[in-house]
Amino acid sequence: MKKDTHPKYEKAQVECSCGNKFETRSTISHIHVELCSKCHPFYTGTQKLIDTAGRIDKFKERMKKAEEHKKKKIEKPSKKTVDKKAKTKTEE
Repeated sequence: MKKDTHPKYEKAQVECSCGNKFETRSTISHIHVELCSKCHPFYTGTQKLIDTAGRIDKFKERMKKAEEHKKKKIEKPSKKTVDKKAKTKTEE
């Protein structure tokens, strides 16, 4: 095997945007990350919901209209069932 073909695997300092620092091993000596286990919503249990342009409100409004439409559709009998009932009464 050739010598010096593999990079050195040494201790690396990882720094997060939140200020958290920890040590790991890597071929790079200093690593900067935006999220870590101290600030990531999955690990912290807090979820930040960003509602741009009221998307959630718009979605809820559409769902409400859809439910109302379903209720109206169920309450009104269709013309076909009314016509069939009318025909059966006249035939008797």
